[in-house]
Amino acid sequence: MTARLHRMVFRQDLPLSLAQGWDFFSRPDNLARITPPGLGFEVTSPLPERMYAGMIVSYRVSPFAGIKIPWVTEITHAREPEFFVDEQRSGPYRFWHHQHHFHEGKNGLEMTDLIHYQLPFSLLGDLFASRLVERRLTSIFTYRRPHLVRLFGER
Repeated sequence: MTARLHRMVFRQDLPLSLAQGWDFFSRPDNLARITPPGLGFEVTSPLPERMYAGMIVSYRVSPFAGIKIPWVTEITHAREPEFFVDEQRSGPYRFWHHQHHFHEGKNGLEMTDLIHYQLPFSLLGDLFASRLVERRLTSIFTYRRPHLVRLFGER
């Protein structure tokens, strides 16, 4: 049997124009700035100034107490300034698909992250790690929320 497909959605509004939001979030080096230090996030490949469809990025992450895991993602879709998609090519998940959507709202940038993922080890992965992974992903986006507010303010 295969692992369950998990879905998580995170939303945040920022006092930025669509162009300003795209300018910040389309720069690959900004990801490290908004990632919790406890994740041990380290980019291990050269980064271009701007992301583009087909871009491959290698990282090392420590999702759990000092265990370093290599992770390779590809930006599979990018439509400036509306969205981009990163997909895992190798790493800690069986499947990872992360959509980043940006919309100009009445009071600024409306940002939505839609993540679909499957854990490794089929049903065993779900049984033993699904709650842990869900909490870890939630903590990453919970960390980003006030950090982005400090950078850009609230709307």
